[in-house]
Amino acid sequence: MFIALVLAIFIRTFFVQAYKIPSGSMEPTLLIGDHILVNKIIFGLRMPDSIFGLEIPGLPLGQYVFHLEPVQRGDVVVFVFPPDRTKDFIKRVVGVAGDTVAVKNGVVWLNGSAMDDPHAHREVADNDRSPISPRDNFGPVTVPSGKLFMMGDNRDRSYDSRFWGFVDVNDVEGRATIIYLPWNEEKADGASTLSDLLLWFEYIRWDRIGMLVH
Repeated sequence: MFIALVLAIFIRTFFVQAYKIPSGSMEPTLLIGDHILVNKIIFGLRMPDSIFGLEIPGLPLGQYVFHLEPVQRGDVVVFVFPPDRTKDFIKRVVGVAGDTVAVKNGVVWLNGSAMDDPHAHREVADNDRSPISPRDNFGPVTVPSGKLFMMGDNRDRSYDSRFWGFVDVNDVEGRATIIYLPWNEEKADGASTLSDLLLWFEYIRWDRIGMLVH
């Protein structure tokens, strides 16, 4: 039993981890309540930020021991949230080192041109955009070496790099791969009776089971 527990912790720490989507910032790619698996070894071997909550001197905690694939534009990744390192966020990589990113009237511009942005979802009408809100008009900024610029696919409901800045590459914990349990949390939370709770099969978005995250 002890060996199995250690193995499970090892796999969770370094190889694959389950996450639940708590907000609508990545809609429609990821919906509230979607349970996903994150590949934690795809970019290399990253040490956790602590060992059982302890920071051990001499260990490169929160750093990559070695790198494999580079983080690329378009990757949907889980990372340590820069303003509060006790939290994990999930967003899409919009800019990598050397890229110049801007937002003009809600449209993302990359390196001087409107970005090919098939995953973007917008809810605000063009005539309701604000000239001073970073949500609608931002930059341009150039992504420094070792940093990434992140945005949620739901451009109008995402708290992302437009508001709090860049993400360090070392803070990327892994890439989202697959939706294994697309739980309709909002519908389930509305269940008010025992008979409602027994209808659990109605709270699963069956058409999303096994969807790859792109």
